[in-house]
Amino acid sequence: QVQLVESGGGLVQAGGSLRLSCAASGRTFSGYDMAWFRQAPGKEREFLGSINWSGSWTSYGDSVKGRFTISRDNAKNTVYLQMNSLKPEDTAVYYCAAGFGVAPRGPYDYWGQGTQVTVSS
Repeated sequence: QVQLVESGGGLVQAGGSLRLSCAASGRTFSGYDMAWFRQAPGKEREFLGSINWSGSWTSYGDSVKGRFTISRDNAKNTVYLQMNSLKPEDTAVYYCAAGFGVAPRGPYDYWGQGTQVTVSS
């Protein structure tokens, strides 16, 4: 089992930045591929990006490519999502996910509880 806890969400103005964190506990974090998703009210869950177990490659969804960056620190059992140039349409609940050998798009086995990001215009 892997437990995931997201943090760093909040309210930000359009054009601003936020960095989300996802802290993992349980089984060996460094062996898992990690990903970020989001879901806005009334919309399907959207893949944002993923990072492989070693951090040697990343993959991004088209809607965030060039604005969002995923990174990980295996020593801290944490994966990050740096979000720049935020837009009101980025407003959603953001989730991190973990899976073994499933990058980039899954299916992922473990999910966090989510953190709300709200971008005001």
